[in-house]
Amino acid sequence: MQRVWKRMVLNRFVVLGRVGMDLYADPPGTRIEEALRYTAAIGGSAGNIAVALARQGARAALLTRVSDDAVGRYCVTELARYGVDTALVRSTPGEARTSLAVVETIARDPQTVLYRNGAADFALTRDDVGTVDFGGVAALVVTGTALACEPSRGATFAAIEAARSAGALVVLDIDHRAYSWPSVAEAVEVCRTAAARADIVIGNDDEFGLLARDHAHGPAYARALAQDGAEFTIYKRGAAGATTYTPDFTFDTPIFPVKALKPMGAGDGFMGGLLASLGRGSTLDQAVRCGAATAALIVAGIGCAPASPDRAQLDQFLTSHRP
Repeated sequence: MQRVWKRMVLNRFVVLGRVGMDLYADPPGTRIEEALRYTAAIGGSAGNIAVALARQGARAALLTRVSDDAVGRYCVTELARYGVDTALVRSTPGEARTSLAVVETIARDPQTVLYRNGAADFALTRDDVGTVDFGGVAALVVTGTALACEPSRGATFAAIEAARSAGALVVLDIDHRAYSWPSVAEAVEVCRTAAARADIVIGNDDEFGLLARDHAHGPAYARALAQDGAEFTIYKRGAAGATTYTPDFTFDTPIFPVKALKPMGAGDGFMGGLLASLGRGSTLDQAVRCGAATAALIVAGIGCAPASPDRAQLDQFLTSHRP
């Protein structure tokens, strides 16, 4: 774990993956088909993680591609407004499009309609990655959806190798979205390869179950990764909290009970809060707790990026709430 503490104090992160536009049916609680208006916000796992990091004082850059149109420009403008470095965001010409999600702020069984044909972020190339200097970067954060197809897959593995060569940590959010992959078998093979090259691997029941090829053996797979080279892994169990595995010890972290307005964004907030806390020099158990608190605040708020807490909000929540 000494390598983690030594590198994380750089407190600078490159997040690789998608950003998109979310349209929330408004007011909260309204079904999509009944909405008279919508509220726009940026979304997408990597975009949300980058925002969570920036909101909590870390330096975060997003490495991605967006469409060369008004929606792509909206995403770049919003990222910058939240303090995310957009120098590594490239525009993709032609018919590629930034993803659009129409969603509901409803706690139970919310509907999401996702438009992701010809996704611009899948156009990320090895040349895009070749411009990144990982020398002063604490960690490259990879969202697994970027591995689903080429040229993004090759670019992602190139980024992993470049980060490792520069001494940066590699963090994998398994982030499995079945609709993005040609087959389950391909997703298993590719994500297992990425996990074996990562220093930190984070996923939920379904995602570790995917890597294990058997849902029941997901925890054992997470534990094995920590024993076979990863600095630590975190197995997220939803309402049951999270289990952290390291080569030397294991511990459980409960969730913070809140009145959830929606389930979306919790995993992205967890990742951002965890890494930002490690960047401040926190112990691992403190960092996981910050991740859980960030997730709680996001599911209790409207939108994902808009609900992401800054340091003051996070500290106040941690002082007034107990898991």
